[in-house]
Amino acid sequence: MINETPLPFGDVLPKTRLKRLLKLILTMTLGFLILSISSVVIYRFVPVPYTPLMTWKSTLSLFNNGWIGIEKKWVPIEQIARPMQLAVIKAEDAKFYIHNGFDFEAIEKAMKYNKTHKKQKGASTISQQTAKNVFLWPARSWLRKGMEVYFTVLIEHLWSKKRILEVYLNVIELGQGVYGVEAASQKYFHKNARNLTRAEAALIASVLPNPIKFKINKPSAYILRRQRKIMGRGTVVAELKLETKPQETVEETKEFFDIKFDSEDEGDNGAGSNDTTPANE
Repeated sequence: MINETPLPFGDVLPKTRLKRLLKLILTMTLGFLILSISSVVIYRFVPVPYTPLMTWKSTLSLFNNGWIGIEKKWVPIEQIARPMQLAVIKAEDAKFYIHNGFDFEAIEKAMKYNKTHKKQKGASTISQQTAKNVFLWPARSWLRKGMEVYFTVLIEHLWSKKRILEVYLNVIELGQGVYGVEAASQKYFHKNARNLTRAEAALIASVLPNPIKFKINKPSAYILRRQRKIMGRGTVVAELKLETKPQETVEETKEFFDIKFDSEDEGDNGAGSNDTTPANE
């Protein structure tokens, strides 16, 4: 006798689709993990040729006010002056050598500040900035923030602190189309990064975290106050002790760029480096 009982297609098809969906999600997740970890391992040894921010801004310029090229030159950290290394640590992340990628105290302070102030304050470490500059797209979203945390954890575990700082110093944006301290040093001071003085290094670091709004070659009174603070600010980093050179002052910067200020601009009511939200975040 022929069994005319209908097959339970209504139950089978959803289960089949669910298995296929789970398999697809698993495959994509595994592929992402392999690709992301491989990229981090490769960049542990290989110079970063370009970052998403570089290509995005250069491409976007074609549709705005004309194409802006990419000025960059990779140099090993041994060819970057110690004052330059110390300046960015003082300006952006004084606890760089003692945290594991995140400064939770700074994050807590920023959250409290942002609840009561219109101008948002950031708390990204050098490790976080390096992760997002090298591996992520230049747009704000919760997804990108989550990816930033993921890549920060990866580079903190797979790179040394020296390597993180080296990559940061070579890819950080320091002007329109200018990336890395070597390119900035040559453009603004006509010298290699290994020959930067304390005053010059502090001036470069003072435009962070908004190197488009603030100008290295046209420093405002605010930037000169930040330069002065960076030169005088203490640091927890014992590895980067420097000789004191009192002859290198803010006055040298004024003379180099032929800057004139009104008397009221010379007051010092400066703030920390995270008082403005980074332009490339």
